[in-house]
Amino acid sequence: MVRKKLVLSLLAVMLAASGIHAQTAPAAAAAPAAANAVDPASIQALKDMGAHLQTLTRFSVSTDLTGERVLADGQKLQHSAVAHTDVHRPNMLRVKMVSPRAVREIFYDGKMATIFIPAQRAYSTVEFTGNLGELISKLEEKYGVEIPMDDMFLWGTPAAPLDKIESAMNAGQDFIDHDLCDHYAFRQGNVDWQIWITTGAKPLPRKLVITNRSDEARPQSVQYFDWNLKPTFKDSIFKFTPPKGATAVELRSLEKK
Repeated sequence: MVRKKLVLSLLAVMLAASGIHAQTAPAAAAAPAAANAVDPASIQALKDMGAHLQTLTRFSVSTDLTGERVLADGQKLQHSAVAHTDVHRPNMLRVKMVSPRAVREIFYDGKMATIFIPAQRAYSTVEFTGNLGELISKLEEKYGVEIPMDDMFLWGTPAAPLDKIESAMNAGQDFIDHDLCDHYAFRQGNVDWQIWITTGAKPLPRKLVITNRSDEARPQSVQYFDWNLKPTFKDSIFKFTPPKGATAVELRSLEKK
């Protein structure tokens, strides 16, 4: 569930966050697949998770992130951030990302996407009428703006990066809070990543760990996901209303020279 560029870029912006204790389940764990082998059942678990994510039309998810920054002498520093996302498919989204260094909000009401920086009382708008997957692609490719957890809009679609996985294994089971989860480990390129998916007919990602193997210090990011599948928000939250004194700023395209 990861693209290296997405994860590292997000952590660079938000400086990542604290996590929750995970305990090993007493049930017998499945034997891990051989090193560098792609276990078909582990790939299928990702497909099943993606298919379930695509059935969710109205939900909220909160994310705690923890990221590591490696100093020149190899010492690691941890930083934290949180993100909250409200979604009403096919074309409504609100995201708030908070760290001690920055707060960012993104609004999309199906007609206009807005990026708001409260500390600067500045916002930028982009007219758009596509679905959320199309919006995420446009913001990233044209403006360099990335949305936390945007992979959840890719899983269950042809854009899911399953063909990039070089190694996949079932690593057993763990509890994340009170949820029993299947634990999977994957490798692709210079990135190792692990995901914990709730067991049962409605699989959801609950924890994600990413290790950057291109750095000798092996820095990691850790994310925990808390889902609300029966949110009480109104669709009015997706429409941005500029606060008094806020200034509109042009969102510059990466295509401009």
